[in-house]
Amino acid sequence: MLLWRRRVEGVEGVETAVAGNGTTVVVIEDDEDFLGLVKLMLADTGLQVVPALGGREGLDAIRQYQPDLVILDLVLPDISGWEVFMQMRAEPAISETPVIILTNQGTRVDRNFSLRVAHVHDFLMKPCLPSQLRQSVASALRSRERALARTKAADRPKM
Repeated sequence: MLLWRRRVEGVEGVETAVAGNGTTVVVIEDDEDFLGLVKLMLADTGLQVVPALGGREGLDAIRQYQPDLVILDLVLPDISGWEVFMQMRAEPAISETPVIILTNQGTRVDRNFSLRVAHVHDFLMKPCLPSQLRQSVASALRSRERALARTKAADRPKM
């Protein structure tokens, strides 16, 4: 995966690695207008953003695209975001995909559970600034790259 450096708009002095071509993000949301807003927030990053309305459509998109990252709302009309998350973790092919929760329903308990127990990459409340979302996405993709590099290094034959 090609990574390039850029300044995060609105966050002075912060540079993040933003993935270029071939990096896919599935965004699972129940509001079509908000899906469009997220796509707009990520438009200049070079990411392929795959929108999904609802949990079932989101799971289908995750299975089809095997994305590098999932942005997940918790409040969905068909199945909850937590059900989507649990199904992802139960399937080996997508179990290690990083998840960013982006929701309008959340308390400090929800945030702590998400980050400390469920080990999602980040927990953002709607509405969030475009710079917050881009920074979180870049951080998640960097973490994924480091994890993949460690896995490749561990798989190399020892001499």
